[in-house]
Amino acid sequence: MVLDIGVILTWLLFIALFPLAFFWLRRAWRIFIKKNYSEVATKRGTPPASPQKWAPIVGILNLICGAIAVWIVAGILLWGFTGITLGPVPDFKTWNAYGGMTIVGKIMADLIIRFQAHPIKFGRNKKLFSG
Repeated sequence: MVLDIGVILTWLLFIALFPLAFFWLRRAWRIFIKKNYSEVATKRGTPPASPQKWAPIVGILNLICGAIAVWIVAGILLWGFTGITLGPVPDFKTWNAYGGMTIVGKIMADLIIRFQAHPIKFGRNKKLFSG
């Protein structure tokens, strides 16, 4: 195996799936089980006006993305150690695409949810400039 930029990026993607899956599943656990809405659609650290409204969407998104990341990692490890195929593992391009699309899709979906939860207000803030 030649150590080039492609190999480094592949290992970086594979190793990044471990903490990402942990954080995403932990956020889903906090939202659904503990009813902690402190991380739901925050913008600059402030939650939206009604975080309970956005909690199911954010929780399902985190649960799906975390499950996909665990599926990819488990499939790669199972195939590497035993040769048993679980998911898109033997085909490098497939698991690499699934992993990359999961990360990018999660980032984009969080951005869209945040923009929907915090609508843009045009004009100046009358409370700030009243005088």
